[in-house]
Amino acid sequence: MLEVRDLHVRFHNRNRDAVGGISFTIGDGEIVGLVGESGSGKTVTAMSIAGLLPRKQCSYSGDILLNGADLLHAQRSELRKLHGKEIGVVFQDPMSAMDPLMKVGEQVGEVLLIHTGLSQAERKKRVLQALADVDLPNPEKVHDCYPHELSGGMQQRAMIASAIVIEPSLLLLDEPTTALDVTIQAQILELLKKLNREKGISMLFISHNLNVVRKLCSRVAVMQRGKLVETGDTDEVFHHPQHPYTQQLISAIPTRERRLA
Repeated sequence: MLEVRDLHVRFHNRNRDAVGGISFTIGDGEIVGLVGESGSGKTVTAMSIAGLLPRKQCSYSGDILLNGADLLHAQRSELRKLHGKEIGVVFQDPMSAMDPLMKVGEQVGEVLLIHTGLSQAERKKRVLQALADVDLPNPEKVHDCYPHELSGGMQQRAMIASAIVIEPSLLLLDEPTTALDVTIQAQILELLKKLNREKGISMLFISHNLNVVRKLCSRVAVMQRGKLVETGDTDEVFHHPQHPYTQQLISAIPTRERRLA
């Protein structure tokens, strides 16, 4: 489904690779976690897959294939046909990602306007269904709200609705729960599981929190300074980490004993 092969990315103002030759795959309907500290290359990897890499500011090589289609070296016009239609992206902060002057329904339906020939009535029907799919109460009301009228958790659900309304093959989630409190975070994780189970959407879930990844992903890849230092089944990596950096990440997860110490 998605295949990343020997991906290198170096920004012109840096003296080392932001991403240094990583390779991994995501199968149909699979959720893969990409974890590591800030600056490890996780977001640059996601930007490369999403076609958001500032190409004039960096050099890059390798291959990124989505169902056989080249994403890394394709022309921008070709990428625009895939983005939104085949790849949905959810960012960390919905308030900065959403247009404060556009109603939520307009923003969720924008991808349908770009990639389909649906009528206005058909688009609204799809948008309302997407808002319902992400468990937003009263989709009709949310449709006509502005982003600031929604809570942080509702905004993030609306962003997920925008990413899935056209039912893409792949969802890229870049720290989508970091800005949310623990209760809302758990609800978003359950929502992602439900979408994966019911719609079969493959996902790349990016986080610095291995504990969160453990709850959602079947496989995990650990990044440090632009390199993949460990990959494997999530439970196997969690219980039997091989690389010292992975061991450090796991040892940093709060436990009841550490909280009481």
